[in-house]
Amino acid sequence: MEWLDVVDENGIPTGEIVERTRAHLEGIRHRTAHVWVMREREGGVEVLLQKRSACKDSHPGCYDISSAGHIPAGVDFIPSALRELKEELGIEAEAGELHCCGQRRFCWRDTFYGRPFIDNQVSNVYCLWRNIPAEKMTLQASEVESVRWINLEECKRLVKQNQIKSCIFSEELDLLPIKRKTVTREAAGED
Repeated sequence: MEWLDVVDENGIPTGEIVERTRAHLEGIRHRTAHVWVMREREGGVEVLLQKRSACKDSHPGCYDISSAGHIPAGVDFIPSALRELKEELGIEAEAGELHCCGQRRFCWRDTFYGRPFIDNQVSNVYCLWRNIPAEKMTLQASEVESVRWINLEECKRLVKQNQIKSCIFSEELDLLPIKRKTVTREAAGED
């Protein structure tokens, strides 16, 4: 069984825990961490999309965030985000490499495998800058069927026009940076 913290509207645990299946059956608010792996290319910024495994409990076979996952009870956002990156994509990262892009609150309802599914989440959204070829990643077969890089602006257009089979929210893509911010030595106070 996978246990999750029940959280308030800001993602702060209430002290109660709930089993993941029950959380989705009853729409009980819980936390997730979303990490968008990004890279700069000559044509602009690209994001890595994962194609969800066909056996997932929701949105099987759809394109999704680079790496995302539910946060186990007693664990915080960043440690969970780092664990998911390693498990799903084989990417090792440090906490300082994750750049917070914002927090999202949403609740959506659907039906999968003939059962209602209510996902009531508070999600911290991060980006990680990594220029790594898709074929160099170690994919967790039970979670991820494949990955692909796509231009961020093209991805936004495809999602907004519903031209790609995905479970990506346009609002989340709009949180992502359109270019990598660099800090000059002078701006950092170095000579």
